[in-house]
Amino acid sequence: PILGTTNPILFHQAATPTSNTKNEIFLKKSCKMRFTTKIFPSRKKNLGILELNNPKALHALSLDMIHCMNDVWDEWNALPAEKGLRAILVKATKDAKRSSFCSGGDVKAVWEEGSQGDMHGKGITGLLTADFFRDEYSLNYKMAVNDRIPQVSLWDGIVMGGGVGISIHGRYRVATEKTIFAMPEMAIGLFCDVGSMWWMPRILKGGLAPYVALTGARLKPQDLIYTGIATHYIPSGKLDVLEVALAEATDNEDVQIPYNDVIAPVLDEFNEWPTADSPHGFLQQHHSIIDKTFQEVSVESIVSNLESFQDDEFCKTTLETLSRQSPTSLKVTLEGLRRGSNSPSVGVALQMEYCMAQAFMRSDSDFYRGIRSVLVEKSKDAVEWSPNDLERVTNEIVESYFAPLGEFEWKIPEIRCETEASKL
Repeated sequence: PILGTTNPILFHQAATPTSNTKNEIFLKKSCKMRFTTKIFPSRKKNLGILELNNPKALHALSLDMIHCMNDVWDEWNALPAEKGLRAILVKATKDAKRSSFCSGGDVKAVWEEGSQGDMHGKGITGLLTADFFRDEYSLNYKMAVNDRIPQVSLWDGIVMGGGVGISIHGRYRVATEKTIFAMPEMAIGLFCDVGSMWWMPRILKGGLAPYVALTGARLKPQDLIYTGIATHYIPSGKLDVLEVALAEATDNEDVQIPYNDVIAPVLDEFNEWPTADSPHGFLQQHHSIIDKTFQEVSVESIVSNLESFQDDEFCKTTLETLSRQSPTSLKVTLEGLRRGSNSPSVGVALQMEYCMAQAFMRSDSDFYRGIRSVLVEKSKDAVEWSPNDLERVTNEIVESYFAPLGEFEWKIPEIRCETEASKL
């Protein structure tokens, strides 16, 4: 059984503009445009392409990449219907040492700056610990409220953290046999951000949202199809042909409606859904026990539920995983999911996430312990979290991660486009 494909709450049936421009390389000269060799923006017929090119870091997002994508996105969405795009494709170059769409954000650079001085964690403009998240969330927001131009992302490899943020909010997400999807922030003393407090409780039903968020579970294509995180499955070897077909579809002059979604039939034609006798994925196999153990309002209750199934191997393994995560990250993330599920819009949810992100940038945060141990020292020993157990993470501590930032709050961006995008 398939739990979902395109969630109507999140992803709207919109359409895209026509254009007479053919095979145009998008390198518009503008003093406002910020470019980097780590992002290749281009245009094939009426298909806009954003290609990540940071292979040494498995296409992890740096601030200059985020700036470039923000600017290109603004330009494309501001084009009038007669000159605009009908679809946007987000993908990565294929010369990484491992197959990767985007392995996350450059949190190591954020850690390096945040380790110096005590001004961090307040949202102050000009500090990387503030600017990185502010600009990244702005990009996530623009993608989430984009109703005009359908976005399709090709998850041909690792998809984690920031890579989820630049794709999950789009209308179509294509998994391949190489896809590995995860939000592993608990292991580095952070939280699942980039809009996860919004999309997780809406796509992942029952106990799946807290399970995926708190454990950082690595999901395979079967899991993504089962839950609806991915909307299509297409073998990696067919992606080049798919791209050609998508470009051709956007050049279909028979389609006169400016915002008609011309790429949906192409994706459906290439889609290879699993058959009834296909092996079940991990989440489908364990969905029942996940619902029994993870539908709780506290991490302590989740742990207690798992401990009650003493002979269940899944529960034993899950307890071991949770014991290695930051206790603060676990509690803050679970509370964030609860609040995010009640948020009236993705913009409001991202405002909350920005407050959370800034709290994690404070000098006493587990973020600095986690990054140092996992990414800098690459230690195999357990991280020395503080507090180091769930009981010591009080309600007051958790509440402090949602404290408003006053004048430095993240502001919902104004959308530059011919017609204003609908609000979620």
